[in-house]
Amino acid sequence: MPDPSAPFAPPTPPTTPVPLSALTAREDLGLRQIAGPVDEHTLIHWAHTSEMADPYPYLLGGELLLTAGVHVPETAGPDGDPPRPGGAGGLEEYFDAYVSRIVAAGGAALGFGLAPVHDTVPRALVAACDTHGLPLLEVPPQTTFSGVARAVWQLMAQARMAELRRTTEAQQSLAAAAARPDPVPAVLRQLARRVSGWAVLYGPDGAVLATAGRAAPAAKSPAATALAELAGVVRPEEGKGAGPTSAADTAGGLHLSAYALGAGRGFVLGIGTPHREPGDHTIASVAAVLLSLLTGEHQSGSGAARTAALVRMLLGAAPQDVAPLLGDDRWVVVHARPAADGPAPDAVAASALGAALGSALVDTGGDVVRVLVPGDRLPAEPAGWTCGVSAPVDPQEWPTADTQAARALARARATRTALVRHGERPVLADLVPPADAEAHARTLLAPVAGTPALTETLRTWLSLHGSWDRTAVALSVHRNTVRQRIARCAALLGADLDDPDVRMELWFALRQD
Repeated sequence: MPDPSAPFAPPTPPTTPVPLSALTAREDLGLRQIAGPVDEHTLIHWAHTSEMADPYPYLLGGELLLTAGVHVPETAGPDGDPPRPGGAGGLEEYFDAYVSRIVAAGGAALGFGLAPVHDTVPRALVAACDTHGLPLLEVPPQTTFSGVARAVWQLMAQARMAELRRTTEAQQSLAAAAARPDPVPAVLRQLARRVSGWAVLYGPDGAVLATAGRAAPAAKSPAATALAELAGVVRPEEGKGAGPTSAADTAGGLHLSAYALGAGRGFVLGIGTPHREPGDHTIASVAAVLLSLLTGEHQSGSGAARTAALVRMLLGAAPQDVAPLLGDDRWVVVHARPAADGPAPDAVAASALGAALGSALVDTGGDVVRVLVPGDRLPAEPAGWTCGVSAPVDPQEWPTADTQAARALARARATRTALVRHGERPVLADLVPPADAEAHARTLLAPVAGTPALTETLRTWLSLHGSWDRTAVALSVHRNTVRQRIARCAALLGADLDDPDVRMELWFALRQD
């Protein structure tokens, strides 16, 4: 059993706490605090009833412990007392041990019920609660313990609703701020207002880029220095990989938090508040996501040039005309589906995938998400997705890359691989002039060219070494459908598809398609 004299801070339950003062303010309960500190910040996480002489093993922390005093001995004295925590002795020693165990377990307050066991609260219990700093409530005879517990749960539900309302309103205001002409300062101002503190945006070099909040300390104050050091904890160090995404500390009586923005770009959001309220972390996390997008690459010079190039192409400009804006950039196309075959991904899931891949150029259509990613940041394996990745190409070759990504995704699904990349190694086709290769492919595949389902099935089947089951998975059809299509291809082509030479020739032709 843990030693109550050892320094220990029991974790409180993950419930929305309510102030003890809100419970004592309920006139229908008639509760009266008669001992212990009167502090508006004393919080109750739930109510628990126990008549054990030592409730320590049964407490999780944060409880309002309710007792009718059944466990209290009727007589006290050095000669006839029953065994009790803390050793033999009078009621003073008994209650001192009893209260110290509640405090050691993290109990928030004690409620003592009058009648039918005791007509008054024992004076020794009042003294012990004052000594150990445990709030003591007198529960009148007409108030049941179940009524007190119900009141606690009612207050918790009200507090939870208030917290949800606060975070929802904060999310809406932060989103509106992000749409302003000055989005970064606007988001910081709104964040500082919503958490009743101040907010700081640090650059990759640790310099303060922007601040907001009336309570912001001086630049070299202990709180500002501690927050800057905390930002250094979450800022990724070159060559050491990603570190923690958030960190928290206290300095000078202030609560400090730091959040890394984006994937390794080095921007950090810092927050300081005099009090840490429920919902603050949720509000700060929303602000961090918005600032990650606002400080992303699309805000840089190269990002702006890429955006301008894409807009011009959408308005009808030819790829070669916008190539100067794109510089030497090459691109990869990613096709992705959720790893678990379930509902089609929604817009939120698609946006999250784009953020993980470092691109805002996301298209959701059907059960596949397509992402256009700058070629200098080859995608890693995003958790929860199955991906096919094209070879890096110039903008003029985006349609080809789209086809490559689709085929790579089909292979990834068939082989149960998280990510498959289209290969770029030299092939025999490079030895044949493209025009001759294409003419040969058109002639050889003419019998099946008019039925795309046959050519795609043949291509997938050959790429998977003639596996019926894997081909069925890749094409999302029944294996019998695959057999029927391959048999139809063999008949139309007049070829023995079990012959490796025939397969090689067909594969060569299909690669030109």
